[in-house]
Amino acid sequence: MKKTIVIVDDHILIAKALEGIIGNFSEFEVIYVCENGKDLIQKLEEGNTIPDIILLDISMPVMDGFETATWLTKNHPDIKVMALSMQGDDNSVIKMIKSGAKGYLLKNTHPKDLETALTRLNSDGFFYPEWASKIIFTNLNKESDSEITVKISDREKEFLKYTVTELSYKEIADRMCCSPRTVESYRDQLCEKLDLKTRVGLAVFAIKNGFAN
Repeated sequence: MKKTIVIVDDHILIAKALEGIIGNFSEFEVIYVCENGKDLIQKLEEGNTIPDIILLDISMPVMDGFETATWLTKNHPDIKVMALSMQGDDNSVIKMIKSGAKGYLLKNTHPKDLETALTRLNSDGFFYPEWASKIIFTNLNKESDSEITVKISDREKEFLKYTVTELSYKEIADRMCCSPRTVESYRDQLCEKLDLKTRVGLAVFAIKNGFAN
């Protein structure tokens, strides 16, 4: 069964072109297109099919990509959000990742690279090309290394070690001899304790504080 995708972009010609490109991918299909975040929320609340992946533009009227990603992270955390934008500056990338996006691509990406990115996003839960990864780690490492004042359990420390790998949460659960639900609980607890939203944030924290060794 193909993985379902929704495109959110106020430029209809671009959205339709993307829909045509993705239509040629064997493992994915576009089920509908939205003009902005508000349009997406309305469709979801009206009972339209919840997609596996959302390709989300950043600069849109009414409700932009940052607001939309934040809303999706809170209300539909299982949807994988891939930012697809003309903006590749540090601020846009970091802000989008902190809003909950699991991937980031530029709109001039080659169709084959888009297909690869969607495949990796689906299988691994996240995908960032090399240029975006450099921005993420460079900028997050510039942030204040404040003293850790929260208590992190041994099992949470073990989970942090695996966040820097490419293992899925199910594979991490197998390594930790527990259920995927328990691993998700470790993730959620750490995100709350550390005021983080994404696995990338947890991975950077793990590296900076010696839990990834």
